Amino acid sequence: MAKFVEMQVDSIRVHMPSGQHVVILKEKETDRYLPIWIGIYEANAIALKITGITPERPITHDLLANILQSAEMRLKKIQVTSLTNEVFFARLFLAVNGKEVEIDSRPSDAIALAVRMTCPILVSQDVLDKAGVFPEKEEDQDDKLSIFKELINSMDLPDLEGPPPPEKS
Repeated sequence: MAKFVEMQVDSIRVHMPSGQHVVILKEKETDRYLPIWIGIYEANAIALKITGITPERPITHDLLANILQSAEMRLKKIQVTSLTNEVFFARLFLAVNGKEVEIDSRPSDAIALAVRMTCPILVSQDVLDKAGVFPEKEEDQDDKLSIFKELINSMDLPDLEGPPPPEKS
């Protein structure tokens, strides 16, 4: 049976050259971090919730959380289960009518739901062994995530469909 480690959302970052978004998960018991590339909408959904901003109307992840709660379903936990060919996989674990239901999910959607429904975010030890990062010990702790600048800038990004976004002036 796979071992899972509890994580929390540390931050949302933007890779400046590409405009791609990254959610940074932090292991609760150590200073190990896990960067996961996500889409802009999921990044905004996570960021809104962790910063305490409530949109005027419910966004998609709020809607799904409201539906689950209205149907008396409880999100017990999410798990980031694997990493294959640079793609992360996740599962939702719901309590439904006294039984546990497991549903496939993108990690970004699972995390956006987890922060709304206040449930544990768990990551497979295997995934952390492959992609987890420990920051170097530095005298200056003001920039605790400086390790990610080099990591993110060195990663190969998938080719994006369509023309590149217009440059900002």
